[in-house]
Amino acid sequence: MAGREKEEEEEAAAAGEPMSPAGRLFRERHFNCHIVAVIGLGKAVDVAAARRGLEATLVRHPRFCSVQVKDDVKKNAKPRWVRTTVNLNDHIIFPNLDPAATWANPDQAIEDYLSSLSTAPMDHSRPLWELHVLDFPTSEATSTVAIRMHHSLGDGVSLLSLLIACTRSAADPARLPELPPAPARRAGQPTPLAAGVAAILLWAWSFVVLAWHTMVDVLRFVASAWFLRDPTTPFMGAQGVEFSRKRIVHRTLSLDDVKFIKNAMKCTVNDVFVGVTCAGLSRYYFRKTSDANSERKKPQKKNVCVRSALLVNIRKTPGLHALAEMMDSSKSNKAKWGNLIGYILLPFHIAMHDDPLEYIRQGKRTVDRKKTSLEAVFTYWSGNLIVKLFGMKAAAALCYGMFTNTTMSFSSMVGPAEKVEFYGHPIVYIAPTVYGHPHALTVHYQSYNDIVKLVLSVDDSQFPDCHQLLDDFAESLRLIREAASTR
Repeated sequence: MAGREKEEEEEAAAAGEPMSPAGRLFRERHFNCHIVAVIGLGKAVDVAAARRGLEATLVRHPRFCSVQVKDDVKKNAKPRWVRTTVNLNDHIIFPNLDPAATWANPDQAIEDYLSSLSTAPMDHSRPLWELHVLDFPTSEATSTVAIRMHHSLGDGVSLLSLLIACTRSAADPARLPELPPAPARRAGQPTPLAAGVAAILLWAWSFVVLAWHTMVDVLRFVASAWFLRDPTTPFMGAQGVEFSRKRIVHRTLSLDDVKFIKNAMKCTVNDVFVGVTCAGLSRYYFRKTSDANSERKKPQKKNVCVRSALLVNIRKTPGLHALAEMMDSSKSNKAKWGNLIGYILLPFHIAMHDDPLEYIRQGKRTVDRKKTSLEAVFTYWSGNLIVKLFGMKAAAALCYGMFTNTTMSFSSMVGPAEKVEFYGHPIVYIAPTVYGHPHALTVHYQSYNDIVKLVLSVDDSQFPDCHQLLDDFAESLRLIREAASTR
């Protein structure tokens, strides 16, 4: 019996697993998306230890030991994941950088190398991941590794859960790191059967609000896919920006400062991220528009609304999960591996406020409004339906319209709350981002231990002053923190 089950598993592996619609979307020409996770390490890279660790973890994962295969003979054939043999020599890359450049300005050398990856194609004849070893000290780390993965392998929740499974607690290397707590759900609200007429009416009204907001958001989303376009700003990308060279830069922020603002303003960490982003974009915008018009003595206090495409995890159980739980193939699993993501359009209001805390208040209002909508769930399921009815090209065209009519991409992820080691190498920071989509600016926040990494992926030619944009974000956080301390 056991032998037959093994044969069935081998046959299934040979036949391959169908790719999800979201995974197939990331194969399309205008959405050839790649994730790059830059990891700063606290010691020089032990290549032998890293190879042993990869062989014991990453290489055994189904997505990281499979290639994408499409049977072109069959009509309407769908791409599949098919297992293959992994040769680590093909995936561990030691770039040949100029020693003089790495010695003179190591931070710039790494930044330039990461930028070159954004235009370097991956070999689709082997599993779509690479580990780039940059074994020289920088201002923040003793060495650096950059993991580049094709986005079809999984979404941020999947891949960060896998990364955590490849690490161990620095305090106790014998155990896995503790997972960050899942986002808290509202509790203590009376159920309609136990709370009387007022609670029943309130409960019913919440469903009316949910339905109305969902309808409005869906109509705006559809309009954005066709014609509703953001105003022209320094952040809007040109046509074909998805093919241009990207520059990846990052800045370390204090998680304690973020939490202080959160507690002072009685909001969430994500509210703070949205508010700081509004403030940082506003500083950059009004400086750039003032520079463009020398007759203007000082920035005008106007309000400009730009929108971001925000990927939302639609799993029924939020937050990160143990890798074994995500790989459970049972239908009842609510935390499956894959690209289980929906889109929402998140507005950012660019304005000059005398009170820096107004950016946080506006951010909270924006996020609270989006919480009363099923926009992300609708975009996920409707996208799958469009693929089934009209094909991937139609779904990709609608998605492309939405991206080109909006301004930027935005996301945030919760990482390990304690210091961890990556195959015996202490991790100093984690800085992930994505490129290959039709936006000139992508903003990502990644928490780890007591820091937050602000990561920007920008069009290299459009943002030659991307470090100034980082400064604007950091200065905005400082001003908001100071204002919160005087409340």
